[in-house]
Amino acid sequence: MTTTEQPAHADVGFGRRPRVEDARFLRGKGQYVDDITLPGMLHGAILRSPHAHARIVSIDTSEAEAHPKVKAVITGATLESLKLAWIPSLSHDVIAVLATDKVRYQGQEVAFVVAEDRYSARDALELIDVDYDVLDPVIDAQRALDPGAPVIRDDIEGKADNHIFDWTAGDKDQTDAAFASAEVVVKQDMLYPRVHPAPLETCGSVAWMDPVSGKLTIWCTTQAPHAHRTLYALVAGLPEQKIRVVSPDIGGGFGNKVGIYPGYVLSVVGSIVTGAPVKWVEDRSENLVSTSFARDYHMHGEIAATRDGRILGLRVDVLADHGAFNNTAQPTKYPAGFFHIFTGSYDYPAAYCTVKGVYTNKAPGGVAYACSFRVTEACYLVERIVDCLADELGMDPAELRMKNLLRPERFPYLSPTGWEYDSGEYPRALAKAMEMAGYEQLRKEQAEKRARGELMGIGVSFFTETVGAGPRKHMDILGLGMADGAEVRVHPTGKAVVRLSVQTQGQGHETTFAQIVSEVTGIPSADIEVVHGDTDNTPFGLGTYGSRSTPVSGAAVAVASRRIVDKARLIASAMLEVSPEDLEWDRGKFFVKGDPSTAKTIQEIAFASHGTQELPEGVEGHLDAECVYDPPNLTYPFGAYICVVDVDKGTGQVKVRRFIAVDDCGPRINPMIVEGQVHGGLADGVGMALMEVIAFDEEGNCLGGSFMDYQLPTALECPSWELGETVTPSPHHPLGLKGVGESATVGSPPAVVNAVIDALKPYGVRHVDMPLTPAQVWRAMQGRPFRTDLAITDE
Repeated sequence: MTTTEQPAHADVGFGRRPRVEDARFLRGKGQYVDDITLPGMLHGAILRSPHAHARIVSIDTSEAEAHPKVKAVITGATLESLKLAWIPSLSHDVIAVLATDKVRYQGQEVAFVVAEDRYSARDALELIDVDYDVLDPVIDAQRALDPGAPVIRDDIEGKADNHIFDWTAGDKDQTDAAFASAEVVVKQDMLYPRVHPAPLETCGSVAWMDPVSGKLTIWCTTQAPHAHRTLYALVAGLPEQKIRVVSPDIGGGFGNKVGIYPGYVLSVVGSIVTGAPVKWVEDRSENLVSTSFARDYHMHGEIAATRDGRILGLRVDVLADHGAFNNTAQPTKYPAGFFHIFTGSYDYPAAYCTVKGVYTNKAPGGVAYACSFRVTEACYLVERIVDCLADELGMDPAELRMKNLLRPERFPYLSPTGWEYDSGEYPRALAKAMEMAGYEQLRKEQAEKRARGELMGIGVSFFTETVGAGPRKHMDILGLGMADGAEVRVHPTGKAVVRLSVQTQGQGHETTFAQIVSEVTGIPSADIEVVHGDTDNTPFGLGTYGSRSTPVSGAAVAVASRRIVDKARLIASAMLEVSPEDLEWDRGKFFVKGDPSTAKTIQEIAFASHGTQELPEGVEGHLDAECVYDPPNLTYPFGAYICVVDVDKGTGQVKVRRFIAVDDCGPRINPMIVEGQVHGGLADGVGMALMEVIAFDEEGNCLGGSFMDYQLPTALECPSWELGETVTPSPHHPLGLKGVGESATVGSPPAVVNAVIDALKPYGVRHVDMPLTPAQVWRAMQGRPFRTDLAITDE
């Protein structure tokens, strides 16, 4: 892909620009949901179940209702009378807003108190008396399908077990034939444990049902305002034009804020019941225990190869723990998400995958947490089992990968599961990462340290991401196709506004989307306002998750901007009294061919479009355009990562000494923002690999309910990242962009784990499940690793 030469103006087009959002964030002037204060506003608090599985015998709310500051106490019975007791999930399941028959996970919502202030609302929760009949919980997904296991979803008519779905991808017969012809077959069981997005800002909402206008306004921590509005309309029966969803500044989302939580609905019901605005904001423990998790996949992988290291096929069997309700944010056709693109970055002819979803007594979810719909789990499985194969063959893991990576001439590449990768130069990315790392010298250093009894590990991973959820013919959520709208309007003075259907949670949309308009039109990005997060003022779209922003909404903005330029050509031709074909475009202005001095700038054209200039036939005036973009395919960013660790023999403590990350996301709108997102994703991956896990005891008690128990990485655990890039534009995106927001989270966990396992080779260790805490690593060195998702050991 070629681009025109950058103009002299420093604020036009792609390139490093300070984030315009930072001016308010650094001054503490951001506007978050908890900053919303309305006249007469009341506050809500949720009573949550202390049990993972129990029938509700009775609920006595009389003492809470007698509290002098309490305005209402809402139970499941209240909601049933309003026909709001159950809401549809994003996966066509139904979720109880408040438990009516029984609770199905610890932290499930049981009652909602509305009071004059937050403290009184929380105090009144202690006055509600709930009589529970405690039942045996099902915590282990591998036991959930055992005959005789307690049935969790007995609210579903005819449901006699905990099975949700069975799903397959690939050709079983072809894969079986590949394995039958293989010289080497390696098998490995592995767990990607439950982790949590843990955004800086927890979830919350403020709801106001105006009794005069009948309009419902919801300020909400949502990544998908328009999808929420449609769902509220479907559930509540309100006209959609009478619902406004506003998503102000969001302190991180990472998929945690895609779905609709009971607290959002309860704030709406609270406003309906009391006639006043109602605010609900959860605390940190509520966020960790009861909002959507990620991962929780039990995976069995098998890889077939020749003795010289040519991979022939991959076979995978997955058990997916979806918690008490199936609330995964996945496209309807793909209940296991994009695990069907599980073949990764290697060129082999056959692959087959089966995924079984089950209910357990855990919080529901399965969000697209900093990944594109389960690609993270798939990449982890592939990269771990490729390392296991390298160990079996006695090959260097980088050499094995280089031998099997897809070559540039194979693109566009049709995977064994039927998905077409758009473009890539995979060997070049791996070669660059190895060069940056000084790979051969690292291996020499490792050999010297092993001779001295020191534990040093080098981990390699290669990943292919699948982002830009669409096209709509393949992908929808609750019947809503994954297309996105954008509107661009140039005012008479040449300033512009772009309205988006996606919602930022820190990605820098206000900066980068202005740069897209600037790149196409030549209008300085400082003169472009970006509007998002308000359904009354933005076009319809399904929101931000799965790295959809740049591949889908960014394409919509680019197409709309090109339409602005096309219309400007017609107006300029009238202004210059020449044929449109006689004009040449130099970003920001049109001039007559052969005479650059005879030109009209985009600003002059905008003024003329609103003025007295006689316009060409068919041109109505004003300089604006819109686009609803239905992507023809996903985009496929990729990367090569190398991690270097040191392991303390006495304690099992892992120190990440170096991390080299080479990413290819196509052309970079703003390299500074890309680097920041990669930094965050790498830290995220280190956290998941070494410390993060939501575990449970045998009674279903969540053991990760605070940051004392759920450890997050800090600067102390992260090295100085060493970043590199290659650029392979996507052939079907208007600007060649691929997206990058989640790539580092996909590729980094296997690189870290591979490095630790590499360090433990002297102990004969082939695999250890994440997180590789000091205790887990030390036990592996003793030959006694344990399940990290359950607080049950062999001691």
